[in-house]
Amino acid sequence: MAIITLTSDLGSKDSYLASVKGSIYNQLESAKIVDITNDIAPFNIQQAAYVLRNCFKDFPQGTIHIISIDDELTSKNEHLAVKANGHYFIGADNGLFSLLLNEMKAEKIVRLNISQSTNCMTFATKNIFVPAACHLARGGTMEIIGTEVADFEVKSTELKAVIEKDMIRGVVIYVDGYGNAITNISKEVFEGVQKGRNFSILFGREDEQITTISAKYKEVSPSEKLALFGENNLLQIAMNQGEANKLLGLNLHEIIRIEFK
Repeated sequence: MAIITLTSDLGSKDSYLASVKGSIYNQLESAKIVDITNDIAPFNIQQAAYVLRNCFKDFPQGTIHIISIDDELTSKNEHLAVKANGHYFIGADNGLFSLLLNEMKAEKIVRLNISQSTNCMTFATKNIFVPAACHLARGGTMEIIGTEVADFEVKSTELKAVIEKDMIRGVVIYVDGYGNAITNISKEVFEGVQKGRNFSILFGREDEQITTISAKYKEVSPSEKLALFGENNLLQIAMNQGEANKLLGLNLHEIIRIEFK
């Protein structure tokens, strides 16, 4: 039986998440549901795409990922099911799929045409995405639940690091639960510009700087700042047993500059 994951901004204090899960079990009692996270900031597709990109490959191929972010149907916010890298992704075409498909090629995309069994038009995750996910989990084909989209255009909606001969300028794109500030500067980009040279990572009012890359958090003393490349190969600014975002003022979109000498 296929796994169905949930990535959403539904939170856990209201009834919405329970209704989605109950609807899945009602249609597919043997379903395996995994919460990736239901604490995405409301309507934040960048955050949802970042989290999902970093973990979906750890699930078996054939896993179905429901993304419940800004799911209300409009002419500019249609509902899609996408197959890519052997996984299925179901959500609204609100820029989320452009973020996901910037890093992988879609094998097939369909525009969902599922008829709702209710007049409620404000809960597409439960009334449209769940039936689509359960259909796929039972081994159904994508063509039954939607019309194939042959001309989907991936639009770049994510900031890229600015690269110069002696400098990289990036931004904080995500802050995790430990307060680590993850940037949009990849290890590949960093090493391509560095070429063995010394460097300074500057941030805040640029009176904060780091001049080495650590391999692990405990290479420095508790409460000391460090920089490292995480499992996703993105540069992060962290503190050993401390919250870098609060103590170093590293919030979303904060500029991180690396100078090479």
